[in-house]
Amino acid sequence: MSLLAELNALAEGIGIPVETGVFTGTAPDEYLILTPLADSFTLHADNRPQFDVQEVRISLYAKGSYMERKDQIVRALLAVGIGITDRRYVSREDDTGYFHYAIDVAKSYEMEV
Repeated sequence: MSLLAELNALAEGIGIPVETGVFTGTAPDEYLILTPLADSFTLHADNRPQFDVQEVRISLYAKGSYMERKDQIVRALLAVGIGITDRRYVSREDDTGYFHYAIDVAKSYEMEV
């Protein structure tokens, strides 16, 4: 399994539309964009990585208050063991009316050899 797959399933479970990279259809009043940030082998020795560390930014866009949805996403992430590395309010986009909040996450996956 990959972090993107887990995040897509999580978004589906809480009922929020999600896309990777950019929203392709008509954007609803609230949605998530997943942006892969890194895949690394930070936990290894002897040039034989045992874990693949994947990092993704979850961008929440909401036309109304984003606070309740942000808290719901954070609780869901922690419940399934996905680590949160950063959370921040990004901006309100004046041209679209969306509030943008970002949550950076990371998870280690044991590699099969």
